[in-house]
Amino acid sequence: MTRIGIILGSTRPGRRGEQVARWVLDAAARRGDAEFDLIDLRAHPLPHLDEAVPPMFGPSEHAHTRAWAERIAPFDGFVIVTPEYNGGIPGVLKNALDHLFEQWNDKAVGFVSYGAGGGTRAVVQLRSVCSALGLADVGYQVAVSVVTDFENHTTFVPGEHHAAALTKTLDQLLAWSAALAPLRSATTLVTS
Repeated sequence: MTRIGIILGSTRPGRRGEQVARWVLDAAARRGDAEFDLIDLRAHPLPHLDEAVPPMFGPSEHAHTRAWAERIAPFDGFVIVTPEYNGGIPGVLKNALDHLFEQWNDKAVGFVSYGAGGGTRAVVQLRSVCSALGLADVGYQVAVSVVTDFENHTTFVPGEHHAAALTKTLDQLLAWSAALAPLRSATTLVTS
């Protein structure tokens, strides 16, 4: 069965992303057509990229990077839940992406963003970064406003339009994850 990791891209105290990521996980788990797992970056503290060799050129010398690679490698695709900080992606998310290379290759990625303007500028940056890592980004995305989609600015209350957008995003993500499977299999045969 297809495995999708839902990456919570913020570690900030008081973050709103945890509610959004749990909503994604709950909706995804009801589908029954894939396995979904929440990957909280708080559980994977990584120092600023500290590898002497770029990830594309060899195995890591550090246990924290090897543990992160083991966490990411089994997935066929990802949903990245990200805030927009000052018009861009959180540093902790970029750092987590930069620690690996091979583990991202030939997998699909979709985005659920949040911020005052729905977090869309963060997704623009993520599409470029993910492309460089060999991830295929799907066209659909969910954009959540922290101004209008949180009751009393604290409790996430997703609208029906968000549920519809999430369904389209997950449909496309699963289709692309399946379509890319032969490429991942070919890579596994070559490196084995």
